[in-house]
Amino acid sequence: MAENKEEDVSLGANKYRETQPLGTAAQTDKDYKEPPPAPLFEPGELSSWSFYRAGIAEFMATFLFLYITILTVMGLKRSDSLCSSVGIQGVAWAFGGMIFALVYCTAGISGGHINPAVTFGLFLARKLSLTRAIFYIVMQCLGAICGAGVVKGFMQGPYQRLGGGANVVNPGYTKGDGLGAEIIGTFVLVYTVFSATDAKRNARDSHVPILAPLPIGFAVFLVHLATIPITGTGINPARSLGAAIIYNTDAAWDDHWIFWVGPFIGAALAAVYHQIIIRAMPFHKS
Repeated sequence: MAENKEEDVSLGANKYRETQPLGTAAQTDKDYKEPPPAPLFEPGELSSWSFYRAGIAEFMATFLFLYITILTVMGLKRSDSLCSSVGIQGVAWAFGGMIFALVYCTAGISGGHINPAVTFGLFLARKLSLTRAIFYIVMQCLGAICGAGVVKGFMQGPYQRLGGGANVVNPGYTKGDGLGAEIIGTFVLVYTVFSATDAKRNARDSHVPILAPLPIGFAVFLVHLATIPITGTGINPARSLGAAIIYNTDAAWDDHWIFWVGPFIGAALAAVYHQIIIRAMPFHKS
């Protein structure tokens, strides 16, 4: 009895083979090797041009993301009625579509994070070093500030009058509602990122073509549809920070902590869920 119990603990989730679709070759341990975790600090990165190129790519992607999406929000706010504008669905498509396009463009350079919450989740999963994570987050925030700043430069009067695309908890909802919406929304996004970019899944399901940016962009679209009425949808601290700094009113800052705390909690939960429950990393043999 004791021997069986020890066997169960040692094998864990790997005791049973993962199911494989009919007519395909089963994935074996010899076909796939788990990549080693990224070191916490990697000083050699600081002398590599690819490190800075990746940071520039994150800056430019987040700049373009804020530019297009905030302009879309401003267009919605300027319209006399939703019927004469893109509507909430159009705003959601702008956010999701830009993430799809930008992740596709930058994935091969920086990984296409474009979001401090995504970077934080991947860091917790040891997919990148702390050095790179901090650099990415700084560049993402700078890009977001510049993107929102360009929008304000185009339409300074309407920008301040129409809220600047800043995230706030809308009337009728509490701060707890807003925090919960941000946690769950970010969980959906980061969990999708982990699943779409899982190297083992790609190796096992190589017969199923998947374009990783597509499910990621679609997740952003769906989360915006659900949470625009609650918080305007943050799920991206850089996006919220850029709009808040350029808009710069008390209303933009009163609830701003929600758009950092919520996404970071959601990203951490997604990382834990994917690594421990889905991938069963603690049960893998060394």
